[in-house]
Amino acid sequence: MYMDLEYRKQWDSYVKELYEQECDGQKVIYWEVKYPFPLSNRDYVYRRERHDLDVGGRKIWVIVAKCVPGLPAKSGIIRVEDYHQTMALESDGKKGTKVFMHYFDNPGGMIPAFVINWAAKSGVPSFLKEMQKACANYPEYCKKSGK
Repeated sequence: MYMDLEYRKQWDSYVKELYEQECDGQKVIYWEVKYPFPLSNRDYVYRRERHDLDVGGRKIWVIVAKCVPGLPAKSGIIRVEDYHQTMALESDGKKGTKVFMHYFDNPGGMIPAFVINWAAKSGVPSFLKEMQKACANYPEYCKKSGK
């Protein structure tokens, strides 16, 4: 579910634009994130890798993403140039998944402290709840979209 960019557009209300394309011989992802007025939207150009591990019979998926140079910046949008994320997921063997995420990004520009505090206190937990809901709804999305 997490690797499916088309599905991400369905459930993540902060996505303005999201797609994968070739750039300098490698696949990169372009992601524009909606920021609330009066802030400017941010965009990312990054590369990601997925590694499927078997650790003593335990299936663990690791996703690593980081910014790369590439696509030209768009006018009026702030390019995030310092972003990296590592995520490890492991099924609990039933209906759940353990998730570990290490995430860093420097959004650049001037962001008021109250927005940063809101993001830390409410925005991230809200996003994780949306992601959990998206996981539960993914099988139905796959049926409807023929995946």
